[in-house]
Amino acid sequence: MFQDKTIVCKDCGQEFTFTANEQEFFAEKGFTNEPQRCKPCRDARKGASNNRQGGERQMFDAVCASCGRSCKVPFQPRTDRPVYCSDCFRK
Repeated sequence: MFQDKTIVCKDCGQEFTFTANEQEFFAEKGFTNEPQRCKPCRDARKGASNNRQGGERQMFDAVCASCGRSCKVPFQPRTDRPVYCSDCFRK
């Protein structure tokens, strides 16, 4: 019923195989979405989230879209979405 499927990792852009056995496992668990990352990227992402649990959060420089002040945010800002400083965000 299931066949191996080639998927492109959304993080590194490399192709990886979503095997028939993995698809069967996903179906048994009720998962409806296919994996979006290859195993090395999934492992790296898990490791990064485990490091944040007790460590310090990485902050990124940004400019508030409302008042124009420099600020730091806990995510990588994107050009297609506005970023607000904490004061403007509360408003």
